[in-house]
Formats: sequence, C-alpha cells, structure tokens
Amino acid sequence: MMKKRTIEMDMVHGPLYRNLIVFSLPLMAANLLQMAFNAADTIVVGKFSGQTALAAVGATAPIINLIVSLFAGLAIGANIVIARAIGKGAKEEIATGVNAGYWLSLVSGILLTIFGLLLSPMLLKAMGTPDDIISLSVLYLRIYFLGSIPLLVYDFGSAALRARGDTLHPTIYLCISGVLNVFLNLFFVIVLHHSVDGVALATVISEIVSAVLVSWSLVHETDETRLVPSLIRYHKHETLEILRVGIPAGLQSMMWAISNIAVQSSLNTFGSVVVAGNSAAQSIESFVYIGMEAFSQAAITFTSQNAGAGEKKQIKRLLVVLSIMMFIVSFGIGAALTLTGRYCLRLYTNDDAVIQAGMVRIRFVVFWLFLNGLLDVPASSLRGMGYSTLPTVIMLGGIVGVRLLYIATIFQAMPTLNVLYFCFPLSWAITLVLQYGFWIYAYRRF
Repeated sequence: MMKKRTIEMDMVHGPLYRNLIVFSLPLMAANLLQMAFNAADTIVVGKFSGQTALAAVGATAPIINLIVSLFAGLAIGANIVIARAIGKGAKEEIATGVNAGYWLSLVSGILLTIFGLLLSPMLLKAMGTPDDIISLSVLYLRIYFLGSIPLLVYDFGSAALRARGDTLHPTIYLCISGVLNVFLNLFFVIVLHHSVDGVALATVISEIVSAVLVSWSLVHETDETRLVPSLIRYHKHETLEILRVGIPAGLQSMMWAISNIAVQSSLNTFGSVVVAGNSAAQSIESFVYIGMEAFSQAAITFTSQNAGAGEKKQIKRLLVVLSIMMFIVSFGIGAALTLTGRYCLRLYTNDDAVIQAGMVRIRFVVFWLFLNGLLDVPASSLRGMGYSTLPTVIMLGGIVGVRLLYIATIFQAMPTLNVLYFCFPLSWAITLVLQYGFWIYAYRRF
C-alpha cells in the first residue's frame, strides 16, 4: 500500500532557515543536474560535430529562451496560486489550481509547438544568423519545439509539487531524464553520426520521460495537490488567476530574452568563431544559476504562502535572508568559474580563437552574474505579495530599455566585443537599485 503523502513543509510558522535550506538544496541539485546535462549537449556537439554545429546550437538559445519564457512564466503563476491557497488552507482552491495548471500546460504546449515549427526560419534570419550555420540552427530549433508539450507539463507539475514544499521528487525525475539525455546524446552523435538533430532528439525524448514521471507523481498524491485526470479542464477562476500572475512573469522573462536577442544579433556580426565562443561561455555561465534559480523560487513560494497567511514580518525576513544567501552562492560560483574559465572552455573546444572569444564573455558577464541574482530576490518577493505587473515594468526599463539604448548608442560608437558585453553588468546594476526601491514601496503598502 502506498504511503500517504501530505503537505509536508510549514513555510509560515516552521523554522525559517531549516525550511529554506531543505527547500533550496534539492532545487540547487536539480539546477546543477540541468546545467550539467545542457553542458553535455554542447560538449558532445562541440567535440564530435565541430565548431559549426556548436555555433548552430548556440545561435538558437536566445530564441528558445524568448518563446519558452512566456509559457514558463505561467508555471510560476501556477506555483504562486497553489502556494497562496496552501497558506490560506483553502483545500478546494489547491485542488482546482493543480488541475487547471495541468490543463493550461497542455494547451500552452500545443500552441508553442505550432509557433516554433512555423516561425523558426524567420526568427533566425531576423537575428542575422550566419549563413554557414542557419540550416543547422533551423533543424535543431524545429526538433526542439516538438518537445514543447512534455517540457511544459514537467514545468507545471514541478510547480505544483514545489508549492507544497516538495522539491526532492522533481529533482529525482530530472536526474533520471537527464542521465537518459546524456546517453542518447552520445548514442545519436557518436554511434549514429547525427549532428544537431541527434542532440535535439535526445532532448525531446528525455523531456517526455520527465513529464511522465512528474504526472505519475501528481496522480498518486493523497492530499489536495493530487492530479485528477477527470478534472483536467478549464477552471475559470483558477485559470484566470494563473494567467493574471503568470503572464507578467512570462513577459518579464521574454523581455529579458528580447534584450539577449539584440545582443546575439550584434554578436552574430563578429562571425561564427565568436558565436561558438559565446555558446560555450553561455553553457559555463549557466552554472551560476544553480543557486540563483533555487533562491528565486524559494522567494516566490515562501512569500506566496506567507502572503496568503497574512504574515507580513516574515516576508521581510525572507527578503533579507535570501538576499544574503543569493550573494554568497552566486558570487562564489561566478568568481570560481572566472578563475578557471580557460580550463572550462577546453571541455567544449580545442580552438584557441573560440576559447579567447569565450573568455571575453566570462570576464564581462559570468563574474558579474551575482547582480542578476540579487535583483531576482525582490522581484520574486513582489510576485509572491501579489504585485505581478510591477517587477515586469521595472525589468522593461532596467534590462530591455538600458540594453537596447546601449547597443543603439555606445556599442554603435565603439563596436567591440568588450563594449558589447558591458551592457550586461550595467543593466543589472541599474535594475537592482530599482527593484529594491520598489520593493520597499510595495511592502509598506502591502
């Protein structure tokens, strides 16, 4: 007989530090695994398919982030809605929130698949993707978007589990699918001699496995977070609330991605060698997000439950503690990766020119990523308090506005790689000040 599982973490009255650590560590492990598996994709392509294939995969990253970000934001909305209901003790809202979120993931996945298949060539051309890699980039992108439904099912399912404090099971499922992804990468590329298509197909298969596992877990829950197949449908109140909270979160991520597309378009003018170096450096850079994403998710979930319970002082404590934790982890990892950057890049390529180009991004972006992490904490806290639009507006001005203006003026006057990458720490620093300032204003009014 299956052991009964209940809502297992008291985020309102339980021990704060212990709960934050218990909640965050599995997320950090999950992020580490995800980054390692993504890095494996890039390493396999770079080592066994060559520089052109490496650049082709890297050129698709801003588009993937742009399109997926909006729908992934809806998963954040589901997490907030379910966590608030748990904080209030509203059992019916918890149940309908889980089932409405799952329905939304299926509908969103279908739309994302159609969008990606039809518009991939146009988007890559609009970015000025180099001619020698665009055909491979289109192939990779189209296969990748075939996995949109399982990708979003896993995101929404994990959001439902995290809302109740369960970050362990999503990590286990990610580990299983990730190991499979690495094995399939090696099999398709080395044994069957595929290129970017093999890596993309391995990703889709592994996403299907993770979606099946998280769905199985939710179906077998015994508390209000159980997924009931017969109730997977449009629930008006919960669906609209997920959209109200989630769309601004998705738009914020999209705006971030739009600014990165502007950077990528400028980067493409330097040629495929620089694009390849940037791709490898981005893969290394992603490891800084191990702690950043975990603490951001903790800020959203814990703040949402405490907002639902009306615990205002606890929300302030959460901001302070998570900001300190965010700085320690993100600065530490970023500094370590900067010091070992050349050795890390050797894992992706043996080309000295590609390594040199990658080191420029590491010095100007990876080291300063802790600023990005620090601004995520108040943004996530604001969403948990119910201010879903405010962080998006701040991001629009501080990230997108600053970067686009910078590229149109300063970079045009001094079109060097160093100058281009400087737009990252500059925009993070400006947005950091704005986010904390508006958090103080919103907290006083909460």
